[in-house]
Amino acid sequence: MSVRVRFAPSPTGFLHIGGLRTALYNYLFAKHHGGSCILRIEDTDQTRFVEGAEDNIVEICRWAGMEFDESPEKGGPYGPYRQSDRTELYRKYANELLQKGKAYRAFDTSEELDAMRERQKNAGIAAKYDRTVMRSEYTLGPEETQRLLDAGADFCIRLKVPASGDIRFNDIVRGEVIVNAKDVDDQILLKSDGFPTYHLANVVDDHLMHITHVIRGEEWLPSTPKHVLLYQAFEWDMPLFAHLPLLLNPDKSKMSKRFGDVFAKSFREKGFFPDALINFVALLGWNPTSDREIFSMQELIDAFTLEKVNKAGAVFDTKKLEWMNAQYLRLTDPQLLIPSLQQILHEHSIEISDDRAKSIFTLLRERITFLNEVPTFGAYMFSDSYEIDEEYKAKHWNAEAAQVINAVLPLIKEMNVFDHTALNENIGSYAKEHGIASKLIIHPLRMMLTGKQVGAGLYETMEVLGKETCINRIKRFLHAQGNQS
Repeated sequence: MSVRVRFAPSPTGFLHIGGLRTALYNYLFAKHHGGSCILRIEDTDQTRFVEGAEDNIVEICRWAGMEFDESPEKGGPYGPYRQSDRTELYRKYANELLQKGKAYRAFDTSEELDAMRERQKNAGIAAKYDRTVMRSEYTLGPEETQRLLDAGADFCIRLKVPASGDIRFNDIVRGEVIVNAKDVDDQILLKSDGFPTYHLANVVDDHLMHITHVIRGEEWLPSTPKHVLLYQAFEWDMPLFAHLPLLLNPDKSKMSKRFGDVFAKSFREKGFFPDALINFVALLGWNPTSDREIFSMQELIDAFTLEKVNKAGAVFDTKKLEWMNAQYLRLTDPQLLIPSLQQILHEHSIEISDDRAKSIFTLLRERITFLNEVPTFGAYMFSDSYEIDEEYKAKHWNAEAAQVINAVLPLIKEMNVFDHTALNENIGSYAKEHGIASKLIIHPLRMMLTGKQVGAGLYETMEVLGKETCINRIKRFLHAQGNQS
């Protein structure tokens, strides 16, 4: 059996990080088995349609490294496509269920449905459509039903759920699931406007598109018994189901905007690498091994199995994601990042050579989390107009420091080789020879040259700044403080 899965989002907003994980797990599973992963836009609820949402879904998935099969560029008979273009197909299958006696028409108005829910609420029972007391074919009878149809009355088509018995299905993640039919509502399949609900369109499309595995979020688990009944009503083979665990906030509540951004595009805008985000999201509920956390996309594909997906919810730890992004920043060949870095620098009106950009990035990458931090964290690398940390200055600048730096400056001027090794040897030897603690040289120099108390190694920083820049900055600072010898 050739594996065939789908990512089927609704265009009701920008792609949520949970949706990105669902797309990723479908993609990894399909590629692991040499199968196909297709994109399907489920837009049957036109009242919730958000302009630009579909484009955002496609764009973010492509940015994250997921190219779906049978895309418009590649051709293919199925997708991606919009369910709103296929309403006649769903009407055909809804009518087939009517003819089989597996579904029925209901003529209730919204006011009548509201009154029903209010009665049930007051009686302390769960809201559920009761076809034996509402205006369905079962209470109206064939003659009144036909009269309403002839008069053009609005109606919806509902699924006829058995009054008793168990509905069973096997979930790859959760094992056997058993639901009593009495707890399942007579779900609307076709709305009065002629549009199908998610349930009917989902099952019809999965069948016609030969989907072998339905991999989706846990929130769809309560809908699955209705889908099982639909497969049985149509006498179709069911796909295998796998419902993914919830993503949780740090306080273990369901992930929400209350704890920050939840949309995938926000992480892109903040500067996260797509590979880092995908690596992190892949491990939210699944982990092939306990001895490593950094994986390439191909390694994720090679290792992925649904059997190792956890049932328990996964906490979305932003700090962990930032750590992972920093790992990618440090492990990636600097040369590969230069085009992106140059674009960032250009946006900050900084124009330097690729070699210079590479040297600066290599110097700073152990101290930053995002590539876009280079022009701000390392502002002193690009201009002499950088701010000095006054607290740092007050702690390390005094008459003694001035005397030491004035003594060291000539040594720096006389150096023929100006790299971190030579700086360490020359300044270190001077400090040892004169009995000076290294910190009395290093901290004042770092403050003068960078303005910051945090940064890369001082001598490595001086090497990248260059001899002339270092001397000029030291002299300018000493002169401004009135300490020039």
